[in-house]
Amino acid sequence: MESYLDASVEIAREAGALLAQMAKAPHEITYKRKSDLVTDADRRSEALILERLRSRFPKHAIVAEESGEKKSDSDYCWFVDPLDGTTNFAHGFPVFCVTLGLAYRDEVIAGVVYDPMREELYTAERGAGAYLNNRRITVSKTARLAESLLATGFPPFANNHELNIQYYYRFTQLTHGVRRPGSAALDLCSVAAGRFEGFWELKLNPWDKAAGSLLVTEAGGRTSDLHGGPFNLRGEEIFASNGLVHDEMLQVFSEVLAGSSGVTRP
Repeated sequence: MESYLDASVEIAREAGALLAQMAKAPHEITYKRKSDLVTDADRRSEALILERLRSRFPKHAIVAEESGEKKSDSDYCWFVDPLDGTTNFAHGFPVFCVTLGLAYRDEVIAGVVYDPMREELYTAERGAGAYLNNRRITVSKTARLAESLLATGFPPFANNHELNIQYYYRFTQLTHGVRRPGSAALDLCSVAAGRFEGFWELKLNPWDKAAGSLLVTEAGGRTSDLHGGPFNLRGEEIFASNGLVHDEMLQVFSEVLAGSSGVTRP
C-alpha cells in the first residue's frame, strides 16, 4: 500500500509541476462538446501520468479522462484526472488539480489530489486517515445546516442543470452559502479538510471523485448518493458531508425533488 501511495504522490507532484509551468503560457484549446474544454495541458499531463503508471504497475487497469480505459485482468484500477478544473485553467483562474485514485475491485484504497498553485497535497489510504501536506485532517464539527458552507458543481456535459439550480437556490437560503469553485476533486478535499460542510454533484465521472471520496471518509465524513444510498464509484452522482449535516441535507434534496416538475432527474 505504501508503495502505491508513494508512487501516486511522486507522479501527482510531477504532473502538477508541469501544469503550473504551462499555466504561465497561452493554451491550445479544443472542445470535446459544447463548453467542454480540453487543453494541451490536459493531454501532456495525462501522457506523463500514464507513462509513469504503466512503467510501475504494468498489470493494473487505468481509467483516464482523455484516453478512456485500459482494461486488464487485474483487480486494481487507477482513476486519473490529469487536470481537474480545465475550464478554470484555460481562463487563468487558479483552481485546478491533479488527482489519482487506486481502487481494488471498485473500492478506493489510496488517493492523491495535488493543487500545484497552492502547493497543497492531499493524501489518503484506506483505514489510515487523510492528510494535507502530511498533517492529519478531519471534517468540520459544524452540526447545523444553517451554519454550514456548501459547494456544488455544474459540469458542462450534464443535462440536469435545472434540477441542480433548484438545489443550489434552496441551500443558498438555508446556509451560509453555496460555492461553485469548478473542481470536484478539490471540493471533496475541502469537505475532508473542514472548509466545506457538504458537497454534491449530479453528474461526475469516476476519475473526478475516486481520490476525493476516500479523503472524505478517511477524514471522518460520509459519502452517499443524493437519496442516502451507498456511494457508487462508477455512478454519476455524489454527496459528501461532514456526516453531521448529512441527514438534514438529504431531507432538503428529497423536498426539492418532490416539488420539482419539468426537470431532468438524476
